[in-house]
Amino acid sequence: MTGQLPFPRHYARTQRFTLGTPRDFALSPDGARVVFLRSRTGTDRSQQLWVLDLDGGGEFTAADPHALLAGADEELPPEERARRERSREGSAGIVGYAVDSAVELAAFALSGRLFVSELRAGTTRELPAAGPVVDPRPSPDGRHVAYVANGALRVVAADGGGDGAAGADRALAEPDGPDVTWGLAEFVAAEEMDRHRGFWWSPEGDRVLAARVDDAPVTRWWIADPAHPDREPAQVPYPVAGSANAEVTLALFGLDGSRTDIRWDTARYPYLARVHWSAAGPPLLLVQTRDQRAQRYLTVDPETGATTVVHEDQDDAWVEPFPGAPAWTPDGRLVRIADEGGTRKLFVGDRPLTGEPLHVRAVLDIGEDDVLFSASGADTHDIGVYRAWFRGSGDQGGGGGTTRAFRAWGRVGERPYPTVSSAVRGGELTVLTQASLQRPGARSEVVRLDPDGGEKVLAVIGSYAETPHLTARPRLVLAGERRIPCAVLLPTGYVESDGPLPVLLDPYGGPHGQRVVAAHNAHLTSQWFADQGFAVIVADGRGTPGRSPAWEKAVSRNLGPVALEDQVHALEALAGSFPLDLGRVAIRGWSFGGYLAGMAALRRPEVFHAAVVGAPVTDLRLYDTHYQERYLGHPDEEPEVYAFNSLVTDEGLSGAAEPHRPMLIVHGLADDNVVVAHSLRLSSALLAAGRPHEVLPLSGVTHMASQEQVAENLLLLQVDFLKRSLGIR
Repeated sequence: MTGQLPFPRHYARTQRFTLGTPRDFALSPDGARVVFLRSRTGTDRSQQLWVLDLDGGGEFTAADPHALLAGADEELPPEERARRERSREGSAGIVGYAVDSAVELAAFALSGRLFVSELRAGTTRELPAAGPVVDPRPSPDGRHVAYVANGALRVVAADGGGDGAAGADRALAEPDGPDVTWGLAEFVAAEEMDRHRGFWWSPEGDRVLAARVDDAPVTRWWIADPAHPDREPAQVPYPVAGSANAEVTLALFGLDGSRTDIRWDTARYPYLARVHWSAAGPPLLLVQTRDQRAQRYLTVDPETGATTVVHEDQDDAWVEPFPGAPAWTPDGRLVRIADEGGTRKLFVGDRPLTGEPLHVRAVLDIGEDDVLFSASGADTHDIGVYRAWFRGSGDQGGGGGTTRAFRAWGRVGERPYPTVSSAVRGGELTVLTQASLQRPGARSEVVRLDPDGGEKVLAVIGSYAETPHLTARPRLVLAGERRIPCAVLLPTGYVESDGPLPVLLDPYGGPHGQRVVAAHNAHLTSQWFADQGFAVIVADGRGTPGRSPAWEKAVSRNLGPVALEDQVHALEALAGSFPLDLGRVAIRGWSFGGYLAGMAALRRPEVFHAAVVGAPVTDLRLYDTHYQERYLGHPDEEPEVYAFNSLVTDEGLSGAAEPHRPMLIVHGLADDNVVVAHSLRLSSALLAAGRPHEVLPLSGVTHMASQEQVAENLLLLQVDFLKRSLGIR
């Protein structure tokens, strides 16, 4: 037990109170098992593989990393370290697994070795493999396991090769160049497209569709560790904005040794954003143009490798790939999410299943006659799980109207709302996970969803996460004429007679980074800062997700200034309703939030009096292609856009105003996403301009800054800096 640890240490030791929480669920189609990951305690970083036997067997551990490694420390291959960094995975042990279609067999990598678990029995064994193993996945029939090792796509029989030569470990595809890999996602796919996979089994389990990635054209950067000058810098292929991307193609490999190359216009559509392959139809690809203003949905002929366009999207700003889409319904209709009429809708075929007020976020599962999806409504902080029916008793798959009398879609989960919810479905069962403002953490329930829209809770999956000793009390409001979603947090026990408070803005403020949500733990650090004597404001301005396509795309070609304008708008609007001392206003942020904090101190010093600038993107030409070109265009074609949105260019600094404001710049020296060059260039520009500032380098720390001591002391150092800068005793 941790007892009454100070919040910064408790928060860091529990990895933001996530350790011990069940996650990564898989449900067997026969309704007998729920498989998931969970560590044994709220401070144990090592994730174990668990099974919940719904037929009365209770919970049991199927795989324990400590036992499998005989107590030895994990040794991660570079490819696995990179995969975890891209997915922001900070825990250890079994951090990911894959199952066959019956959820009888699970495969996972541990310390570069290949393991499989028989989930009914709860037994685990190691398979012989040419490691180090990355991303193993069983075939749907459970007879084979494919994985990546040293850039090659390999396959081994699930019994370890007991069926002779045909089952022995062998390569399906080997690199044909020093910079080529098979079966892995390239940097921008994993970092920006939310595609972390690089190969996909056929529904029959006899073929594997695999991505070939050639990094040879990509710019090489070197990430050094200045604290250890005896070590060689790590060479990293980094596709900086305006430069060449990795060349990505696909090929289909049969277990019989056959190969079929997949053909599409890779010159026009170089980005492979999504791949879907199910028994309901042929392989389905989503590919994008370099400028991301157009994307195509392609079907693949597995026999010839030819592709056919089944749908196209275009947008003057950008098109967006969404989780879980595109996909097929069981009767072969295309499921997609698209912006139409000012709303983000769910489509089956050409028919929209949703409309206002829903803003669809992801497809979670596709059933025989319905789609399970997540969406926000009129209140953007309320993120729910919904079902939309595409086929009723009078519609047998031809695209006609449903005869369901009650509604076209409905929400899953018990009230009270609002919540932040997610779901995983398998067969007749669903694991529904809900967080709310009323309680810490999240609750995961096994639910049976009835065909008529009803639901029944069958079990609760226990959490070992620790309970914070701090209670977050955010007030969720809409600020100003723009109705900017905000969370306002005051010190615990504050009364009106205490008077106005110094203000701390605590935003992310950028694309794909919603902070104002109806979940208690999401506001813990903001509440802790409030308890240090601040009125804390978290504002989700234009560019952040959840409201509408137009809201998100308002930052096109004007990324930083629009985001900053909305922070100021929210602050000034809230001053009339909350005890804000506008003579003492600070801002803190990390990544995009760090960029926003730096811009606030430089361009609006009459509003902001101090800034904590964490891992900021300061020279926008130094960030990656897929992200930066989506919002700002190509730097060679629109250099003035990059110059104006950057902090360190002449154009960017020309907007810097007097007086100089205190700035604390924090950056991990091992960051391979937002490299430390951003902060060093900002510091150099500030020094040249005679602007005082402080720099805190974090040795050995990446973009996650997940080390316990670092995470704890970062909070303490920020409070000290803010109080000094604002004259708070």
